[in-house]
Amino acid sequence: MGHKNSGIELTEAEQAEHDAAQAAAQEHEAAIAVAKAQYATDKASAKAKLIAGEPLTEDEANTIVL
Repeated sequence: MGHKNSGIELTEAEQAEHDAAQAAAQEHEAAIAVAKAQYATDKASAKAKLIAGEPLTEDEANTIVL
């Protein structure tokens, strides 16, 4: 048993811990991507609403740097 191509032998528990950490890291990266996409959407919506003179949501307002 061991990590693929690393030359390091891991116990089953270590491999399970490693795999869980890798899965958590991937989930975290996906959450960051979703948050960045939402921020971009809120920013674009805020700009359009400001131009149109419409009120902003709190999330839209948070994208504005004063």
